[in-house]
Amino acid sequence: MAKKGGSKQKKMDTRVNFTPMVDMMMLLITFFMLCTTLSKPQAMQLTMPSNDENMSKEDKSVTKASYTITLFLGAEDKIYYVEGLPDYENPECIKETTWGKDGVRKLLIEHITEDGFSPVAKVMMAKKKLDEKKEKMGDKMSKEDYEKQLSDIRNGKSDEFVAEFGEKGMQTLTVIIKPTDVSTYNNMVQALDEMLICSIGKYVIDKVNEDDEKLLELKGIKFSDNK
Repeated sequence: MAKKGGSKQKKMDTRVNFTPMVDMMMLLITFFMLCTTLSKPQAMQLTMPSNDENMSKEDKSVTKASYTITLFLGAEDKIYYVEGLPDYENPECIKETTWGKDGVRKLLIEHITEDGFSPVAKVMMAKKKLDEKKEKMGDKMSKEDYEKQLSDIRNGKSDEFVAEFGEKGMQTLTVIIKPTDVSTYNNMVQALDEMLICSIGKYVIDKVNEDDEKLLELKGIKFSDNK
């Protein structure tokens, strides 16, 4: 018996070849990696105590009492301060203020030293002049030059301060921030914001010591979960 004749149908390959697409994707990813600009981290600038060995002990330790303010961050968003050195036998040296422009900011700006002027107000005025100069000059003033001049202003070492106060420049205000155990992270951020707004170049974050605890207890201020 003869076999039935007939044409064989050619099978079509239904698979899709993704190899060219993968190659194209790799090329695109490489292109965007090379051409894009990575986002810069946004972080608040902190000024910490200097470890410069070339700095003399005199420069590290000599700070007139009236050029120092201590801030205590308390419970329930309260803030207290001591102008000058704390008198640990006198609880009346510690006072309460509020957050914002009418509170701690006003205190810092209007604080008058024993030399009869406000260093914070002078620094803020000098920074305002520098910002106006930067606005007029535009790109002619580089970012590095602006930051250098701003740093000199915050440290009282600008040409203006050297001309007025002598070779060492103007002594600036030192702020000591002491968060208690019952203060919040937001309180700490608020305090650092005030340092930035007031252009204060010298501030430190310190722990509440035993003498501070005794002073706060005498004043009736809560500084821990137990006291």
